[in-house]
Amino acid sequence: MRILLAEDEVHAGEYLVKGLSENGLVVDWLRNGLDVVHQVGVVAYDLVILDVGLPGLDGWSVIQRIRASHTMPVLFLTARDRVEDRVRGLELGADDYLVKPFAFSELLARIHVLLRRGKPQERDTLSLGDLQVHLLRRRVERAGRRIDLTAKEYALLLLFLRRQGEVLSRTVIAEQVWDMNFDSDTNVVEVAIRRLRTKIDEPFDTPLIHTVRGFGYVLEQRP
Repeated sequence: MRILLAEDEVHAGEYLVKGLSENGLVVDWLRNGLDVVHQVGVVAYDLVILDVGLPGLDGWSVIQRIRASHTMPVLFLTARDRVEDRVRGLELGADDYLVKPFAFSELLARIHVLLRRGKPQERDTLSLGDLQVHLLRRRVERAGRRIDLTAKEYALLLLFLRRQGEVLSRTVIAEQVWDMNFDSDTNVVEVAIRRLRTKIDEPFDTPLIHTVRGFGYVLEQRP
């Protein structure tokens, strides 16, 4: 899942990018409202987290421009805690409104609720055979054994599970798991796939991650 974070305060932005990435979400971070409006026009985001006090164009104006042509969920994350501000944000088209300071666990829960909205197929657990990922607990198990993954390995596994049976190219994987300016000449995808295989497949009899020579990789059960 790719999220656009609009936050002008550096410390808050770094904190949010780190926390959301650790939970398997791909985050693009922008600090200017005009840049946000441009970015949602060229990249398909699953969710926008929007501060009100942005330079260039404030959050109220940003969401008005977004809602003119886009329907992705928008969550206001702002220090403006007056009732009038909350009502204004929701009336302008926000799907949720969370006031700073906030508990990260609450933000994460609200994000999961918004990402599930309109996608009934998305459950709290993703699975293939004896492999299971419990999304809210961020727990990965295969054949009942717990598997610890890094943040990027976890994001990579979620991408495979959500698109299981589909051959994914290195470019698609890089775009979805790493940032959009990823240098495709590096071998970061191959290295990440190899490490994920070491944890997900090698200890077990049946491999789930397969290489499709000349095309990419696919997660699926094979006879």
